Amino acid sequence: MSGGRRVAVTGLGVVAPAGIGASNYWDGLIGPPAPVGRTIVFDDWDGSPYFDGPKQARRADRVEQFALAAAGEAFDQVGGVDAVAVDPGRFGTIFATGIGGLHTLEEQIGIHNEKGPRRVSPFLVPMMMANAPGASISMRYGLQGQSETIVTACAAGSHAINYAARLIKWGILDAAVTGGCESAGTPTGIAGFANMTALSSAGVSRPFDVDRDGFVMGEGGAVLILEEWSVAEARGANILGEILGGASNADAHHITAPAPGGVGAIKCIELALAESGLAAADVKQVNAHGTSTPLNDAAEAAAITQVFGAQAVPVTSTKGITGHALGAAGALEAVAALLSIQNEAIPPTANTVNVDPELDIDLVFGAPRAWEPGPVVSTNFGFGGHNGVVVVAPASAG
Repeated sequence: MSGGRRVAVTGLGVVAPAGIGASNYWDGLIGPPAPVGRTIVFDDWDGSPYFDGPKQARRADRVEQFALAAAGEAFDQVGGVDAVAVDPGRFGTIFATGIGGLHTLEEQIGIHNEKGPRRVSPFLVPMMMANAPGASISMRYGLQGQSETIVTACAAGSHAINYAARLIKWGILDAAVTGGCESAGTPTGIAGFANMTALSSAGVSRPFDVDRDGFVMGEGGAVLILEEWSVAEARGANILGEILGGASNADAHHITAPAPGGVGAIKCIELALAESGLAAADVKQVNAHGTSTPLNDAAEAAAITQVFGAQAVPVTSTKGITGHALGAAGALEAVAALLSIQNEAIPPTANTVNVDPELDIDLVFGAPRAWEPGPVVSTNFGFGGHNGVVVVAPASAG
């Protein structure tokens, strides 16, 4: 980040239908598109391996299970929590979700209606609350620094990563677990999004395609472990990348629609570049929010063209593979950007065949594209007019 202390990424964890584990997730991102349907979710998810048995797993909503599973992989990668040799009071947990434990809430409302209030689970509140995933991570690993949950719809994951990185940059924390999780594909959740015409009627997510007609609901979780650069170097950590900077702002326009022309997104990207100490020409890839909705893709493409120029930077969206994971999207996409750096390839925008001619962007589709890794701008925009941008880059000495 421009000014202040540098922020290293030392651990990654992913739980997604595209692949459990960062390596499998990458294989999924460059593999075939997801099957047609309104959701891209696990058919056979079992959270019990990530707990001390099935009983403990049943006391955690699916969204919390995703968070703990992803955190487990990330901590394994860094060699365990004790390997990150910082004071527990300076090791924070800044996590994100868009909705929280919707599966539990919906299930317990059904029980209440069918069997009465006395049959409602005493675990309902701790299972449904949005801060449960982040809190469970901090408790499992004994992290006593700031523990906060960001709930800003589809921008939440990006906002959490930015906030965690800034706390390290400013010297408040020395390390942080960050990321996001989501599992909102319940019958009521799907009905709500469908009735507001946000979901694809064709059951296909095809970002920036001329025939795009809405998103497909995804789910999952992604975790990044961040450390102050000198702390990571001193312990000989394998530094996977760097958080150069980021930004957030608000459209202040409409509860669900983006500001016309992407004006809020334009400003957010410009703020992120300024914080990162970059010019637009320094950016080598944009991992776009790319939801496959007509309005959002048009506004985002306009913003990308305004900031970087027409056809000036490779653009991709992973949502043809992952679906739209709402509050987890920013974390899943930040991890995708870091994996793109490690694998020296840009994943293609799945399902997209005919790029909308009104959108003047260099979209990567059809096959992965080789590239020389450099700074990546990852964008996310959420209901409520929330905009978020994270800038990641290859690890470099200095």
